[in-house]
Amino acid sequence: MKKDLAVRLKKQIPGYAFMLPGFLFIAVYMGYPLIRSLYLSFTQYNFSFDDKPIWIGLGNYIKMFTADSYFIDALRNTAVFTVAFLPGVIIISLILAMLLDKGVKGSGIFRTCIFLPVVVPLSLTGIIFQWILNEQYGLLNWFLADILHMGGLTQNWLGDGNWAMVSIIVVSLWKNIGMLVILFMAGLQAISNDIIEAARVDGANAFQRIFYITIPNLKESFVICGIWAIIQAVKVFEQPFIMTQGGPGTATLVLYQYTWIQAFKYFEMGYASSVAYFMGVVILILSLGNMWLNRSDEQKEAAIAKKRRKAKG
Repeated sequence: MKKDLAVRLKKQIPGYAFMLPGFLFIAVYMGYPLIRSLYLSFTQYNFSFDDKPIWIGLGNYIKMFTADSYFIDALRNTAVFTVAFLPGVIIISLILAMLLDKGVKGSGIFRTCIFLPVVVPLSLTGIIFQWILNEQYGLLNWFLADILHMGGLTQNWLGDGNWAMVSIIVVSLWKNIGMLVILFMAGLQAISNDIIEAARVDGANAFQRIFYITIPNLKESFVICGIWAIIQAVKVFEQPFIMTQGGPGTATLVLYQYTWIQAFKYFEMGYASSVAYFMGVVILILSLGNMWLNRSDEQKEAAIAKKRRKAKG
């Protein structure tokens, strides 16, 4: 028995040797920063002035919700962005994916055009739309006023607090839709045509096939796309940072940008770590909620059966 175990371990040594660099990379560049930042979130530490972190327990977390109006503004703006972005990017991407999946003429060109924004760097995207949405010389206002002769629709898209967040949401949708379209198309292509044809023969119309066959068979795609969209929503940074710098006032200040300001502008690493961990908890809760909502029927039935067994026991 011991000899067989020794032989198996000897055979596995080369595999572990190849895996070791990856484990070391994860430990050094991911594991240690996560543990260190968790510790710092319970301390007061400005690395420009303090010699070492000062333990304050939950002080940073209490301060966030009781004594920091900028954090509350950033939290509110992030919530508004998330509530608008999540359903928007999921619904629009799903509709486009279903249209492209039909194999309409020129669908290859449309796929390229839809996916192209994904490969454009976010920093460049922000600069381009900062020019397009400029009040004085922006392309959008020029098009509305000089081409369509609808000058009444021109706005200070980035300087007006009522429109700045709307502009960032629209730009973010334009930037991220392509990725989810690809993921949804992969899910659509995995659905058997036999099921759809059987439903058509039984008299199901297009909407019935979508709601009773297509969408239920895309649960795995909804889980993946939902988690990806949640991360993009809560961690939005480049668009408001480049396009509005969080303004006007705090109208577009978001949590990720506020974390950056605390860490690299004011050097408050302890407080920045607490905000960052709060964001991580929010992402985790939303992701788990998304996974729970998109559980398969088998998982739901198993959960119900388990509850019944406990009730009987």
